[in-house]
Amino acid sequence: MALRFIAKDPNTNGTQCPTAWVDDEAEEIVIQGWKAGQVLLNQCCETGPIPETEAVVRVPIRMVPALREACDVADRLGVR
Repeated sequence: MALRFIAKDPNTNGTQCPTAWVDDEAEEIVIQGWKAGQVLLNQCCETGPIPETEAVVRVPIRMVPALREACDVADRLGVR
């Protein structure tokens, strides 16, 4: 796996914080975030079930620049 670090949440202490990467071999954007609580999970499930192999995580809006950068990196790699 060629995991490319993009950014950590700029408003945290630098450890155990929301982070964005791009995996150019798997062609995926990888996100670390806070686990969703039961209320949020219930709201998400209104759209459909969440498989056991998936999770809902939260990242702060201030991470939008990092997520855009991850998307731009993925786009330059030709990830579709």
